[in-house]
Amino acid sequence: MKRIVYIVLAVLLLSGTTFAETINDPKEQSLGLEGVDNARELGGYAAGDGKTVKRGVLLRTAALKNATEADLQRLCEVYHLAVVLDLRTTREVESAPDPEIKDVRNLHLPIMDEKAMEERRKSHAAEDTKNMDSTADSSSSTEKQGSSSDQMYVGFLSHDAGKIGYAQMFRELIDLPEGSSLLFHCSQGKDRTGVGAMLILSALGVDEQTILADFLLTNTFNADRIEAKKQELAEKGVTEDERYERFLNSMYTVKGERLVIAMDWMKENYGSVIGYITDALGLSEAELDELREKFLTGTTQ
Repeated sequence: MKRIVYIVLAVLLLSGTTFAETINDPKEQSLGLEGVDNARELGGYAAGDGKTVKRGVLLRTAALKNATEADLQRLCEVYHLAVVLDLRTTREVESAPDPEIKDVRNLHLPIMDEKAMEERRKSHAAEDTKNMDSTADSSSSTEKQGSSSDQMYVGFLSHDAGKIGYAQMFRELIDLPEGSSLLFHCSQGKDRTGVGAMLILSALGVDEQTILADFLLTNTFNADRIEAKKQELAEKGVTEDERYERFLNSMYTVKGERLVIAMDWMKENYGSVIGYITDALGLSEAELDELREKFLTGTTQ
């Protein structure tokens, strides 16, 4: 399977075909929010046996700090939002807390090992404040803390913090009241959120190519931001060398191979992604059936 997935990635990339073209129109996945980046849903994807993921129920975004009043109203009135799962670190939450939304529960489920992150941050703090401008500092710090590593998602899945957070994510989905929606997000809505989306879609029976396509929609939704940042760097006279490319990739884009590595890790250690969900996260087969009954519809969308 690993070889097949890499072949799919290579063929689509070399042919110039985007993953967005292999699935639903990206506009159909958009939540239509003004102040929230990468705001989309998991609904409408085929899940086998003629079923699809229900629309307007499973929502994924970047941080909600810049959500407008109209955005919050839309989430409540159009999507009937009931629960927000914040996958960010404590430092991220404290620096940019989510807005309070009436009658909506907000749960903090940090996915990353915060203790290890803090130790790394302290060990590199002095070096990262030398000489370089703030943009380069961000790149250096990001690289050294491993947040750009190809093994980053494996870290989310293998550490206790990630297991606890993603397990609780599924518990919240199981308990979600009928007729309401759940929104999960991290800072950029791409890495921790992307892995969460992969787990949910896998649990619902969506195929791997579609899961990868949904994952890579981040690059479509963030295209304007990526171009604007490149222009900003160019105006500052910054050359697009390897350092700044890594910074841009870390902050705004995703790489499909990183998700493939994570899925392969689950297969090698748990037999399959479903094996990880049952063995590492503790969901039973009955609970998986309950999730599918709850979030799938037999009507082709």
